[in-house]
Amino acid sequence: MECAFGIVGKDYTILCSDMSAGRGIIKMKSDENKLKQLGPTLAMAYSGEPGDTNNFADYVDRNLRLYHIRNHNALLPPSASAWIRQTLAQSLRSRSPYAVNLLLGGYDSTTSTPHLYWIDYLGTKAVINYGAHGAGMYVALSTMDKWWFEGMDEEAGLKLLNKCIDEVQHRMVIKFDFNCVLINKEGVHPIDLASANPLAGLTKSTPETAADPAPSVGVTA
Repeated sequence: MECAFGIVGKDYTILCSDMSAGRGIIKMKSDENKLKQLGPTLAMAYSGEPGDTNNFADYVDRNLRLYHIRNHNALLPPSASAWIRQTLAQSLRSRSPYAVNLLLGGYDSTTSTPHLYWIDYLGTKAVINYGAHGAGMYVALSTMDKWWFEGMDEEAGLKLLNKCIDEVQHRMVIKFDFNCVLINKEGVHPIDLASANPLAGLTKSTPETAADPAPSVGVTA
């Protein structure tokens, strides 16, 4: 079981994913990073079959870096989402499809607009203001429906995220640890959900350091 959330606010996007790795009822790891920074203001939260997720995340990361090197500009979120969706759709029609679901979040510096895309393993893409993948979506989407509003500031967005995590805590029997990033015009920032003030001293991460998990928050049933 996996769990990922995405929320769009006034000038930012929040991505949050669990850190568990296992098969069936067996948990093998609780520190697996399922957030990947793909550019200066672009990141994704991915879930699915363990081998497929790691391979696909690396494939997307390397191709977007190659585009950046060749064109001296990073691919913007709308274009990146279209290419990722096309890649999944093409793999679906091959003999080795990727069983990967993802939330792609980013900030478009040309229009000063945050973006969030819901993409599944069938190559379906939707532009959303909030969304989820995995087991958590069954208990968190109603919370997002009720509490999300247009133009949320960063504090309100984190409060909504914590409400979703609380729903997972109270209504599911599985323990999750969460990894979270906030994306705005200044970059991709790891968020410590366990701290008293998660927004204090936001630190900008780079694609080289983004693979290291941010401080996590434990959820107990």
